[in-house]
Amino acid sequence: MTASLALVTGSAHRLGKAFALSLARMGYAIALHYRGSAHEAEQTVKEIRALGVDCLPIRADLTQPEKIEFLFSLVDEFHLPLKVVVNSAAVMPVGSPLHLELHDWDLALDLNLRAPFLISQQAARRMTTGGVIVNITDIGAQKAWSRYPSYTVSKSGLESLTKLLARALAPHIRVNAIAPGLVLPSDVVTEAQWRQLLEKLPLKRAAQLDELTMTLEFLIKNEYITGQTIVVDGGYSLI
Repeated sequence: MTASLALVTGSAHRLGKAFALSLARMGYAIALHYRGSAHEAEQTVKEIRALGVDCLPIRADLTQPEKIEFLFSLVDEFHLPLKVVVNSAAVMPVGSPLHLELHDWDLALDLNLRAPFLISQQAARRMTTGGVIVNITDIGAQKAWSRYPSYTVSKSGLESLTKLLARALAPHIRVNAIAPGLVLPSDVVTEAQWRQLLEKLPLKRAAQLDELTMTLEFLIKNEYITGQTIVVDGGYSLI
C-alpha cells in the first residue's frame, strides 16, 4: 500500500496528467483534480490504478474558494500524509490588454494565481512532517505576451508567490516552480502557428512530456532546492 499522497490539480489530461502518472510511478497515491474533463479524468484514473496505486478523482471549480475547502475534505479521506502538491490547473484567455473582458481577467487570476495560494495554505496545514509544493508557471511569465495579458500576469505572479511561500514555509516545506516552454499545442494557436513557433526555438522542437516530468522528480528528490523556478523551454527564453 502506498505510504504518501500527491495532489495534482488539472490532472485529467495534458501536462497535468503526465505529472500525475509520473508521481504514481514513484509510488504516490494520487488525488486527481479536474473540473470539466470528466471522460479524460476517468481514463487517467484507470491508467494510474493500473500502476498499483490508489487514485481518487475529485471534481472542483478552483476559482471558488469554498470548492478548494471541499477538495481538501476529500484529500483527507485518503488517511495518508500529503507530501506533494502540483499546482497545474490553468486557463489562458485570449484578448489584447485594451479589449480583454473583465471576466477573462478575473478567471485567469482566480485560477492561475489565487487558487495555488489557497491550495498551498491548505496543503501546508497538512504537511506537518514536511512536503513539496511545485507550481507550474510558464516561460511567458518573463515575456510581454500582449495577446494573453491575464495569463502572463498570473504566471508572473505565481513565480513571485513561489519565492514568498518558499521562505514562509521553510524549512519543512519546499516550494519551487517549473516554467515550461512549448510542450503541447493548444486550441488558441493554429497548426501553422505552432510550427512557426517551434522553428524559432534554438532546439527546433517541442518539449517531450518526460522532459517535464523528470524536472518534477528532480525537484522532489533534491532536498536542497527551494524558491526556484526551473525553466524547461528549449531555449525560448533566449529569443
